[in-house]
Amino acid sequence: MSSKRFDLAVVLNYYAPYVSGLTEAARLLAEGFAARGRRVAVVCQRHDPALPRHEVISGVHVFRAPVSFGISRGLISAGFPTLAARIVRESEVVHLHLPMLEAGAISHLVGRTPILTTYHLDLWLPDGLVSSAASAATDLSARIALRRSAAVVVNSDDQARHSRILPALQRSGWHAIPAPSVDRRGGAPSLRETGGLHVGFMGRVAEEKGIEYLVTAFRRLPDPDARLLIAGDYENIAGGSVIDRVRAAAGDDGRVRILGLLRGRAIDDFYASIDLFALPSLYESFGIVQAEAMIAGVPVIAADVAGGRVPIQLTGFGLLIPPQDPDAIVAAIETLRATPPERRAELSDRALALFGVDAGLDAYERLIDKIRSN
Repeated sequence: MSSKRFDLAVVLNYYAPYVSGLTEAARLLAEGFAARGRRVAVVCQRHDPALPRHEVISGVHVFRAPVSFGISRGLISAGFPTLAARIVRESEVVHLHLPMLEAGAISHLVGRTPILTTYHLDLWLPDGLVSSAASAATDLSARIALRRSAAVVVNSDDQARHSRILPALQRSGWHAIPAPSVDRRGGAPSLRETGGLHVGFMGRVAEEKGIEYLVTAFRRLPDPDARLLIAGDYENIAGGSVIDRVRAAAGDDGRVRILGLLRGRAIDDFYASIDLFALPSLYESFGIVQAEAMIAGVPVIAADVAGGRVPIQLTGFGLLIPPQDPDAIVAAIETLRATPPERRAELSDRALALFGVDAGLDAYERLIDKIRSN
């Protein structure tokens, strides 16, 4: 038994109950390792001041540093790097989730603890002087952390090859491991209202998700029994929500349903209630939600963007469309709605084998054990 307090310390800005693709990937890995008997700590920032400074969630010790202030999507916490350094020094391995402004500084504070870094995506911010400065600083911090990492993971080769910091990733030599995705099969179709086509979206209601283009496309469908189910947080969004834009696109079309944030069994029921899933993002690292739709047997329409197109490319379970193209979404809906049940079942199994939580945990576990033994 190691003399260290933890086997693994996970460090990132936002953690549960905040919901994003990066946060969910980190949570699934942390809780998965804890379930496998590893001692796991998470160090993050307290994005909601009502959250405790320390608690145990599903076997994971979560430590939160108070936030001083926020800039756009970023949180600034004077105590975050020092809290991270303290917990990391009590751990066998540290797992950094980037982008994270403090990553470079933390990588210098961890002592001899080996670093595993997952680089999820380049920081995406709306155009502006402050945004450009924040992106440049975050990219520099990532380069520093990558240089000091024992191993680097990306969600796909495609994501890495289109990164702004590709040279730094190439020098590090990355491992491509898809983000872990939950098996959501077995839900109840409780959100179905009619026998008509039900199309679903799930994700943060944020600008880069391109939701208004999906709404515009859906409104061109003539079927009065069709429904568009939009699930996801639109209240606590780093960088701001675009729910007003989505509602404006929906107008007076009573077939559009805005469901808000779903958790737990309600997510299973969401996938069981739809015939097609759409992820029309302008920018996407991987898209856990589309992988979970595939595992649940639901074909996917996704924008042909780096990283986000990989689940469809690997499985063939859906169609890629150009970003910001309602006409292409309509055409894809008409093609995919006829996907037969046996094809859905076959590709569901393929998606689970590629993207399931156990597959992700196994790949990360092999890498962590290799780092520890070196």
